[in-house]
Amino acid sequence: MPNNNSKSPPLPSMRRIASSLLEIARSRIELIGIELTEEKERLLGVAFLGLAAMLLGMLALVVLTGLIIVLFWDTWRWQAMTVIVVVYVLLAAWCAARARTILREAPMPFEATLAEFEKDRDALRPD
Repeated sequence: MPNNNSKSPPLPSMRRIASSLLEIARSRIELIGIELTEEKERLLGVAFLGLAAMLLGMLALVVLTGLIIVLFWDTWRWQAMTVIVVVYVLLAAWCAARARTILREAPMPFEATLAEFEKDRDALRPD
């Protein structure tokens, strides 16, 4: 008669736990991949639009600067050039400050993934 006193390890429950942990890890990795793709697409779109805006803006500024200097060449050429330079410097400073603000206020990358990891950690903690 076999000895019934020895207990066999609970293999089915260990397999279920391992399977659950692997499924959680797989879903979190998928979430990271989705967030990376979204962030990449957003950054590429913003970079392209920003470069296009800079190019077109520079072309407009060159033409506008030339027009203003030609209009005031005979009477107020130095004053017109000085005003143009001051306006450009003020606009550049405003743009730099605005860009810094946008970068500081940007949401943290992978925020949803980190929140899910926090939920997982809290769920796995013994009470």
